[in-house]
Amino acid sequence: MATQQFVAVVLLACIALPTAPVWGLNITAILNGYPDYKMFNKYLSETKVCDEINARESVTLLVLGDGPMSSLVLDADQSLAGIKNALRLHSLLDYFDPRKLHGLTDGTTLTDSLYQAGGDAAGKMGNVNITNLRGGKVAFSSANPGGKYDATFVKAIKQMPYKLSIIEISAPIEFDGLFDTPSATNLTRLLEKAGCKRFAALIASTGVLKTYESAMDKGLTLFAPNDDAFDAKGAPDVKTMPSADLVTLLKYHALPVYNPKPSLKTVSRPLRTLASTASGKYNITVVTKGDDVALDTGVDKSRVAATVIDDTPVCVLTVDSLLMPVELFGDAPAAAPSPDDAPAPAPSVADASPPAPPPADAPSKAADHKELKASSAAALRSVGAFAAAVFSTVLL
Repeated sequence: MATQQFVAVVLLACIALPTAPVWGLNITAILNGYPDYKMFNKYLSETKVCDEINARESVTLLVLGDGPMSSLVLDADQSLAGIKNALRLHSLLDYFDPRKLHGLTDGTTLTDSLYQAGGDAAGKMGNVNITNLRGGKVAFSSANPGGKYDATFVKAIKQMPYKLSIIEISAPIEFDGLFDTPSATNLTRLLEKAGCKRFAALIASTGVLKTYESAMDKGLTLFAPNDDAFDAKGAPDVKTMPSADLVTLLKYHALPVYNPKPSLKTVSRPLRTLASTASGKYNITVVTKGDDVALDTGVDKSRVAATVIDDTPVCVLTVDSLLMPVELFGDAPAAAPSPDDAPAPAPSVADASPPAPPPADAPSKAADHKELKASSAAALRSVGAFAAAVFSTVLL
């Protein structure tokens, strides 16, 4: 009897497991089902704003049809960094469905946006005003002085109560200075201002700076150690390192793709660096815990401290310590070079956001959800077969 009760408990647990959600929010996959917002969705992916939206517990996305979105792109002078600012302003950090919007009766409601939350406002207000105009129209504007209510509610696209609301608006929300972004054209100057003078001097003297600059057009994420990192316990003496090893070390501090800090949180696989080889050496692993992001080299971990600049497709981040690849600083001696150890080719544009079935590693196609449903259904069938077998055994 006890055996039968145990088997019944196990069986019920197995049957219940597959009913849990098998994927998280994927905003680009959702918008793939709405071709009227193809351009808006494209820039969500290119600017990586999609990763920030996916990580939020509650968000209202104010989307634009291709016509208004084309206008925004022209206003931003086709600058990805400027477009990113605008998309983050159109991502409200609260849940507003049509009923809630039309129920706003207390004048103007002020709400935060991703643009405000990320510190991009830089002296400007990154909030959005929502108000009901005459005739029942709901309008949106920037909270900056002179903000105009040019954007009005058009229709609701999709609602996932209290988590995600997608609403179409008639025009972009803009303000003077929205598209102003710092430039990453002078890397050494940026690094010096960020307290990374020794790193800046090294990349300039070794010629690695030119390697960074060559990668900037397609995408570059730079991890810059601060000056104190060079004097930390266990840090290598860069002055005595062979020049080839030093160049490799400096290249190891950069990814040949654009991955700002919010996007790094979604990565679940080793990442190639500028030093990576075709055989997979000199890769780096991202470790996340809550909002903290660290880089694991196989020798040690280093915390990603701050964003120096996010100028799509270039991002410069500071780290607390030197990134020491296991191939140079591991206990075992480095293996002799092989033909496979030639530097890996720079990734294509598609590589910058590689497709991945898991939740929010990168924007996936709408078909991914069908595949996940199919795999979930297969799992249920397997459990059913297992259940039948167990019950047969119990009855016998």
